[in-house]
Amino acid sequence: MRRVHVSVTGTVQGVGYRYTLQHVAQRAGVTGWVRNLRDGSVDAEVEGEDAAVDAVLDWMRQGPPGGHVTSAHVVELVPTPASAGTSSFEVRRDG
Repeated sequence: MRRVHVSVTGTVQGVGYRYTLQHVAQRAGVTGWVRNLRDGSVDAEVEGEDAAVDAVLDWMRQGPPGGHVTSAHVVELVPTPASAGTSSFEVRRDG
């Protein structure tokens, strides 16, 4: 299991980044959340099997068509055992 916090900058708001990420994350079978921040960046937490998290991170570094990612800063976190077996990935209110 792997859990990461990701801060993404670039043209990542107003281009469907959060909702496409939710779809990508659900297909990969990871849990977590994503939200817009007031500074124009996107903040997310992703948790799941190593390969699934890596696949989501690869997408996050590219973003959706119409978007442009300039950086994706990844911080490793301690996995939460309570999330094992859940499959929720939510779009949260702006932070």
